[in-house]
Amino acid sequence: MAESPKRRKCKDNPYTLNHIEEKNIYTITFKDVKGHINKVEVSEEVYRVFDKFELQDIKELNEYDRHIEHSEIFENNLESRAKEKPSSLEDEIIKKSTFDELKKAIELLPEVQKRRIKKYYFEDKTEQQIAEEENATQQSVHIILERALENLKKYLKIKI
Repeated sequence: MAESPKRRKCKDNPYTLNHIEEKNIYTITFKDVKGHINKVEVSEEVYRVFDKFELQDIKELNEYDRHIEHSEIFENNLESRAKEKPSSLEDEIIKKSTFDELKKAIELLPEVQKRRIKKYYFEDKTEQQIAEEENATQQSVHIILERALENLKKYLKIKI
């Protein structure tokens, strides 16, 4: 089997290219959704397309490493890459009081809005999941969530 050069691969690249020179066979190896390894024989043309795609992918990874990531480190992400500073007692009190006020404002919402806000934001359910649970349309869930957010903004502005 002809050894392909060792290439850096994107973590999202799910396949490996193989070429057996003696038999002139081209294969692509990949894992399916169940984790089983599959090996598929392909034409030389398909092999070349995958090879070209892989080279383009590597080119983009290198471009990112050389330019984009470094500029982001120095401009935008320098603080986020530094260790998190411990928050002060004052910051913690402000966070807690803000969260408490938000909980109180949620309790003031009409029942349907309250229920859907809790499911969406605290139970991490999608609009579609909420719609299925409540025998409603995704659109109606979306509208109710928008209204609930508007009401919360009003309640919190009055408090502030």
